[in-house]
Amino acid sequence: MDFELSPKAQDLQSLLLEFMDSYVYPAEPVYRDQMAASGDPHFHPPVIEVLKTEARARGLWNLFLPHKTQWTEGLSNVEYAALAETLGRSPLASEACNCSAPDTGNMEILTMFGTPAQQEEWLQPLLEGEIRSCFAMTEPAVASSDATNIECSIVRDGDDYVINGRKWWISGAASHRCKVAILMGKTNPEGPRHLQQSMVLVPMESPGLTNVRALPVFGYQDREGHCELLFEDVRVPVTSLLGEEGGGFAIAQARLGPGRIHHCMRCIGMAERALELMCRRVQHRVAFGKTLAEQGVIQEWIANSRIEIDQVRLLTMKAAWLMDTVGNKGARTEISAIKVVAPNVALRVVDRAIQAHGGAGVSDDFPLAAMYAGLRTLRLADGPDEVHRMQLARRELRKYEDAEPVARRYSSSRATPPPPRP
Repeated sequence: MDFELSPKAQDLQSLLLEFMDSYVYPAEPVYRDQMAASGDPHFHPPVIEVLKTEARARGLWNLFLPHKTQWTEGLSNVEYAALAETLGRSPLASEACNCSAPDTGNMEILTMFGTPAQQEEWLQPLLEGEIRSCFAMTEPAVASSDATNIECSIVRDGDDYVINGRKWWISGAASHRCKVAILMGKTNPEGPRHLQQSMVLVPMESPGLTNVRALPVFGYQDREGHCELLFEDVRVPVTSLLGEEGGGFAIAQARLGPGRIHHCMRCIGMAERALELMCRRVQHRVAFGKTLAEQGVIQEWIANSRIEIDQVRLLTMKAAWLMDTVGNKGARTEISAIKVVAPNVALRVVDRAIQAHGGAGVSDDFPLAAMYAGLRTLRLADGPDEVHRMQLARRELRKYEDAEPVARRYSSSRATPPPPRP
C-alpha cells in the first residue's frame, strides 16, 4: 500500500492548511454572529460566500471529484482523503471549498449518469457553487437501511413521471439555495428486487412538493436542514430520469462508496480537533493541586485517543487506496469497516474532550456538543452500523462455506483428539 501524496496533492494540502488558519477558523465566530443576528436557522451567512471566493482563488475548489472532467482535474481517493480530514476540522470548510455533502454525491451521480442536458442544467451550477441540492431516499414508513424497501412511486404518464410519497431526513432541503432533489422511488414494483427503483431529478419548486418540516438533531437545527418532504402528484418530464429505469439501486451504490470515505475522513478531522481542544484545556485547568494534564485518567484519555485516531486513519487510507487500485467493489469490506469504526472513534474522542471541559463541554461556548450531535447521526447515515457489521460478517463467513467442520478432523482414522489435560 502506498499512501504517499502526489506533489499536486501536497501543494493543495499546504494551501488548505494555510486557508484554514488564515480564513476558516477566524470566520467561525463571524458565522455564529451572523446566524444569531438573522433569526433564521436556515439563513445563508455572507461570510460563507467570502470563504468560497478565497478558496476558489487558491484552487481549493471541487477537490472531491475523482473523475477528470471538463470542470475538474480529479484527485485520487487517497489524495482527497487527506484533504477531507483537514476539511472536517471546521463545519465551514467543506462548503467553502464546494465539497459539502450531499452535493458531492449528487455531482458524482450527474457526472457519471447525467445526460448533457441534465449536466448543463444542474451539474454546472452545482460545480460553480451557485446552488445546492439534496438526495431524497429515506422514508418514514419503511426501514430505509434496506433501500429495496423504498415505497415512493414513480409512475410513467405520457411524457411525464408522476411522483407520490413521503421522504424524511433529507439533508440540505431547508436551504434557500437548494434547487433540485435527486429522488429514488419505484418505477416497477413487480420487477426483480434490485431493479424496481429509479432515480429522477425533481426541481424543489415543483407543484405538489411540500417541505413539511426541518427535523432537529438533539435539539440542533442544521443550517441546511434535515427535512421531511411530501410528494403529491409531482410531475417531472421523462427526461428527468437519471440513467435508465430500474437502475436506481445500482446508482445509489455507486454514490455511497466515495461518500463514506468522505464522511469517515471528516470524522477523523473532527476527532483531531477535539483532541487538540482537550489537550489545550487540560494544560491550564487545575484540580486537586495539579493541572488536569497531570492527572492519570486524563493522560489515559489522551493516549487512547491518539491510538484510536491513528488506527482508524490507517484503515480509512487503506480503503481509499483499494478504491483507487481495485475499484469501489473491491474495497467494499474496508468501506463497511471504516463506516462503523470512524464515527464511533470520533464520538469517543469528542466524549472525552467534553468530559475534560466539564460543564463548558456541553455548552455552545465550544464546538464539542455540536460535533457530538453531528457525529452521532453518522452511525445512521449512509447505512447504520448494524447493516455494515452484517455485511462484514457475511463476507467473512463466506470464506468458510466449504470448510470442513473442526470436529470432523478428529473422527478421521488418521487423527485422534489430544488427551485430556490432568
